Amino acid sequence: MSATVDASRASLSDKQHRILEFLKAHADEQTYFKSRLIADELDMSAKEVGTNMTAIERGEFDISVEKWGYSSSTTWMVTA
Repeated sequence: MSATVDASRASLSDKQHRILEFLKAHADEQTYFKSRLIADELDMSAKEVGTNMTAIERGEFDISVEKWGYSSSTTWMVTA
């Protein structure tokens, strides 16, 4: 793991770590994730997920996150 990845992880909040770990655990089986469905899995609101996804989207991790769509909930494209 590179120093940049370590530094990015260290700067994440607890909620952001939980979201990141959830995405990493499911990125091999799924590409698109809706904020409201992530929220349901992690006992958060969709707004909390959306707000915290920005840090993950901008950070350097072993996955790539991109805001993808907005129908009925923000959709995120996640690639490992």
